Amino acid sequence: MTSTIAIIGVGNMGEAVLAGLLKAGHAPETVVAGVRRPERAAELAETYGIAALDPAGAAAEADVLILGVKPYQVVDVLAGLTIRPEQLIISLAAGLTTASIEAALPLGVGVVRVMPNTPSLIGEGMSVVAAGSHARPEQVARAEEILAAIGQVVIVPESQIDAAAAISGSGPAYVFYIAESLVEAGVHLGMTRAVATQLVNQTLAGSSLMLRETGEHPAVLRENVTSPGGTTAAALRVFERAGLRGILLDATRANRDRSREIGRGE
Repeated sequence: MTSTIAIIGVGNMGEAVLAGLLKAGHAPETVVAGVRRPERAAELAETYGIAALDPAGAAAEADVLILGVKPYQVVDVLAGLTIRPEQLIISLAAGLTTASIEAALPLGVGVVRVMPNTPSLIGEGMSVVAAGSHARPEQVARAEEILAAIGQVVIVPESQIDAAAAISGSGPAYVFYIAESLVEAGVHLGMTRAVATQLVNQTLAGSSLMLRETGEHPAVLRENVTSPGGTTAAALRVFERAGLRGILLDATRANRDRSREIGRGE
């Protein structure tokens, strides 16, 4: 199915989705950006070869509207758009429920809530999708089809989306934080930053591919690296003493709770 997709608000996540769609083969004439600042419109048009209009103009051109604005901006942005009953609204706003978006729209407009992540930029994204009360099955399928162009997609009940987003939506930041820390560790152990960076980048990339392609449980792969009484076991004992598992649990719970607070306008 060919349709025009408007991305309203092209910040970090909106641009990741935009770039991912184009890299996946979506024709530039089927994607339009909706932004308020003329200089940003010119930048996007030059970089991606797409039409870049004001939000109202972009919405008028599209069958599917992807909202990439901040959660607190969504209702105000929608108030400035003329929404047709058949349009599909896909929200990328963290924490903002489909019910709160539906309340700002004409009755019956389909809303799908999505939490993608920044690897969408290279076609390796993970998008979590939840349908609103008015979203028809074919609209959910359309959202899934769009997002599949930039990575993998999983559909969950909306009650689970904040928890899922705490794992995948923010997950790249956790991985990058670990990568940053391991690079610094390498430097402290006497390596050059360039060598430490290469070691960390390829180790993380290779380990991630092993997880995905072998289908083995992470514990099995970890045990395969860990010889009894060996060097890896010594390092893992430090992680256990520091309570790394509990830290990750606390961090993801804090992420989920903050998402819910944002949804309540706190």
